[in-house]
Amino acid sequence: MRVLLFSAGLWALALPHAAWAERAQPEDMVRIQQVSEPAISPDGSLVVYTVETDNAANDEAESHIWIAGWDGTGARPLTWRVGESEFTPRFSPNGKAIAFLSSRWPEDDGSEEIPNRLWLLPTFGGEAFPIPGIMGSVTDYAFSPSGTKLALIVQDPKPKKTEGSEDRPEPIVIDRYRFKEDGVGYLDNRRERLWLYDLVSGKAERLTDGDFDEALPAWSPDGKRVAFVSRRFPDAERSPDFNIWTADVAKPGQAPKQVTKYEGADSDPGFGSYPAWSPDGSQIAYLRTGDPSLIWYATTDLAVVPSGGGEERVLTEALDRNVLNPFWSSDGSTISFIVEDDGVQRLASVPAVGGSVSDVKSGEWVFSEPTVSPNGHVAMRVGQLTAPDEIYALENGKLRALTSHNAEFAKNLELGKVERISVISKDGAEVRGFIQTPPGYRKGSRVPTMLYIHGGPTSQFDVSFDIMREIFSGGGYAVITVNPRGSTGYGQTHAAGIDAAWGTVDVEDVLAAVDHAVAEGIADPDKLVIGGWSYGGMLTNYTIARDTRFKAAMSGASIGNILAGYGTDHYVYEYDVELGYPWENREVWEKLSYPFLHNDRIVTPTLFMVGDEDVNVPTLATEQMYQGLRSRGIETRMVIYPGEFHGINRPSFKVDRLKRWLDWYDAHVK
Repeated sequence: MRVLLFSAGLWALALPHAAWAERAQPEDMVRIQQVSEPAISPDGSLVVYTVETDNAANDEAESHIWIAGWDGTGARPLTWRVGESEFTPRFSPNGKAIAFLSSRWPEDDGSEEIPNRLWLLPTFGGEAFPIPGIMGSVTDYAFSPSGTKLALIVQDPKPKKTEGSEDRPEPIVIDRYRFKEDGVGYLDNRRERLWLYDLVSGKAERLTDGDFDEALPAWSPDGKRVAFVSRRFPDAERSPDFNIWTADVAKPGQAPKQVTKYEGADSDPGFGSYPAWSPDGSQIAYLRTGDPSLIWYATTDLAVVPSGGGEERVLTEALDRNVLNPFWSSDGSTISFIVEDDGVQRLASVPAVGGSVSDVKSGEWVFSEPTVSPNGHVAMRVGQLTAPDEIYALENGKLRALTSHNAEFAKNLELGKVERISVISKDGAEVRGFIQTPPGYRKGSRVPTMLYIHGGPTSQFDVSFDIMREIFSGGGYAVITVNPRGSTGYGQTHAAGIDAAWGTVDVEDVLAAVDHAVAEGIADPDKLVIGGWSYGGMLTNYTIARDTRFKAAMSGASIGNILAGYGTDHYVYEYDVELGYPWENREVWEKLSYPFLHNDRIVTPTLFMVGDEDVNVPTLATEQMYQGLRSRGIETRMVIYPGEFHGINRPSFKVDRLKRWLDWYDAHVK
């Protein structure tokens, strides 16, 4: 086992600040301003972006559109109505207007309420207005190169109720394979379709035919075609086979042309990476997901294809890392993209004809959401350990902050010290991650220690700011955050290490990290706690069912009886592929359900928390685990948050959750 220390220069900000700095508290959950969705103007002089804040007055989160100059000056809000939200801002091609999505409503137009409209706001002064003539909710959009047209993704409107039945509930009729989705509930048969909208005439018309969902619209440089992503075959939810298609703008309503034909996912909408046209329109760069049988464990590669269809070439297969957000150089010679790797996300590039991948900008950063102007200006969302994300410019190989929404918050926060760690698991596999000691920690002293487990499982702990980790650290805990098998950032073999084997080697991986913290003299072996949300809660259940060393656990939005998930959550396709049908593969399902079916092994006092409308990991799964422990007389408690889905969004509940989480630990180890 070994410890990999960050350089002192990089982590000067992680040392305790002046005496007036304070440790993170649960109340800080609602003090961070979440900065995201940067979009650069056509001339590269301005960047619009979204800022999400928690409004304590109405106990809701709100997001608004801001703008900043390329030189980092003049940051100001463009929208600010209390109780409303705006998001997905983008400049028109001439830079004179900024479009955004919002569910806000004009006070006097008498419109029937629909979730989201597309609004236009003059860049240099004036009132925003919704574009008329669209029936349904706009979920995505793209300007044509001329700026006279829009490609829209619009969800079908709800059917109108018959007269006299407006206030009467109707039966929910379901005939689809995947019939639930977290944040939505039961799914009907409405589609999200590609539309063409003329900004001059106000005319909207379907750009394609058929009854399929469509996503991620991207215009060709000459404005004659729109690329998009779809699964255009019956019962499409039974397959990951997303493909790129193009629609002829001059022939709306006709069948589109299929561009990619790989049997797996090409530009899976879940990754949010749009098909990227080369400057001359001859090629399209996109993300291709690997072996379809590995579903979420498969590595995502960069690929290119002729825009008219033809040979598909994978450019990053040897990289063995997930890539995101491809964009072309102005001369079409290279393609840049984000690489997820060992706790960072770096910016890299590869020749368009193929060749070696090289770093454009790397280091202890988490880059995401790059946006580029025709003159080569690049802006990105940038994460680092010492402060919440901000928008940065990348200029001449150097990062320069364009926003500072969280600077004051970060300046007044006393942070603990973070170290990279590398440990060897029981079977000899290397597992990497981090350990953070509490502020004021004295080397050689043992402190209460939390094993904090991430969700996914296909995600990673990285070097971005994590307010929850800071709150646990501020509460006096050393916090272990490792990336066990199942995590991304370490290649496909590492991610697929728990394929149909949840709660096996991943348990051994996280316990090896705990052993390391004890051996290093940091963790008090008599004051160990564990917890996580989603798969982090599941792995908590698996771990406490195999190991009794933890004095307290918090299992959030989790499941112990995997059989209870089939048909009640939204993962039916993934279950069918990874585990097989329960009635055919009963042994596998029961083996993975050991936290519930063998809950007699659990002696750890466990707090369970969940939202009562969670469809990702439904409430009943938490209730079963709670009941199993309670029936046996094991100390346990369950907290259910009304109106919440898989994530907890109400500001007061965010604070409440962290208070209860910390209080549970404190009651058992302090």
